[in-house]
Amino acid sequence: MKILVLNAGSSSLKFKLYEMPGKRLVAGGVIERIGEEESTVHVEYGENRFEHRERLADHREALAKLEALLPRLGILESFSELGGAGHRVVHGGEAFSAPVRIDGEVRETIRRLIPLAPLHNPANLEGIDALTAISASLPQVAVFDTAFHQSMPAEAYRYAVPGEWYERYHVRRYGFHGTSHYFVSRELARLKGVDASELNVITLHLGNGASACAIRAGKSVETSMGLTPLEGLVMGTRSGDLDPAILFYMNRYGERELTELDRELNKASGLKGLCGSNDMREILSRRKAGDEAASLAFVVFIHRLVKYVGAYAAILGRLDALVFTGGIGEHSAEVRRALCERLEILGIRLEREANEASEDPARPIHASKSRAEIWVIPTDEEGVIAEETYRIVGGDAV
Repeated sequence: MKILVLNAGSSSLKFKLYEMPGKRLVAGGVIERIGEEESTVHVEYGENRFEHRERLADHREALAKLEALLPRLGILESFSELGGAGHRVVHGGEAFSAPVRIDGEVRETIRRLIPLAPLHNPANLEGIDALTAISASLPQVAVFDTAFHQSMPAEAYRYAVPGEWYERYHVRRYGFHGTSHYFVSRELARLKGVDASELNVITLHLGNGASACAIRAGKSVETSMGLTPLEGLVMGTRSGDLDPAILFYMNRYGERELTELDRELNKASGLKGLCGSNDMREILSRRKAGDEAASLAFVVFIHRLVKYVGAYAAILGRLDALVFTGGIGEHSAEVRRALCERLEILGIRLEREANEASEDPARPIHASKSRAEIWVIPTDEEGVIAEETYRIVGGDAV
């Protein structure tokens, strides 16, 4: 069975096509700059690459282009070959704690949750609606970034704010990157040959967006992102944690309107705000050359990580493993080394040669005397979406 995985952004449409069971990747790519003067189409399949430019006005035109292009490239005969489609949906609120088959009620609930994710859920809905318009009978499944964190207890997800804020406006901590945290924690258990319920793990998804998750017996019990992805760790362009009174201060004395504060905290803060760049590779290069701003950005990034890992170790009570994933987590030996050196109080010991090596994508990097294991595990969010879609639309167990 062929499963199409879609991740619709505000002006982009990422896709991967899998053959199930077995999760064999058939093709993947992205359509970018949707709605702009010139859109770009990139497709990779086998050893082949295809690139094309034309104007695509909206997601429906982009998906129609993909429907015509895949047969032309010999990847599919037609969309009728598909057994199902899985969509990444950012916010499921309290309504969804697991992936679900999409129907009218699910679509309406995703729409109702737009105030909680105004930048993401509308685009996710556009992808769903565009595919429905092209292939109305194709089963579609929604996989939510927030779902894995619905197991958090109230002491972790409630803010200390007036009860009406939660009861009427649903102000609480939801967490994100749930599909990634779910995957790497399960993959760790698979690699160790144990059940996920036997492990207490801290997973670190470190990329331009970054989050930490404390996982006890296979369930998320705490995570760093909150009502939105702005809370928590220092990220590429997001501030992470800050005193909320800063907003009032900057509104009054910095003469910033709320929309401007929103933009600056999400798009101009984090690593970029500290040193002008949100690319960790550039920051490390500049730091090595003695750049003070880049050095500050790096140590602030690490300091915030130390605070979260230390707190989560205390929450878990017993830490079996620390797992790095995401672009920075998987590829920056320097970030991993700097963090683990600060965690030696927890008995964490890095094996330097294993940390520097990159032959095995998924690998342990801890020293033999380390109290907790340390792993690097590449994430596979699209693969999880493919598996869940295949399971829900009637495939055999994956």
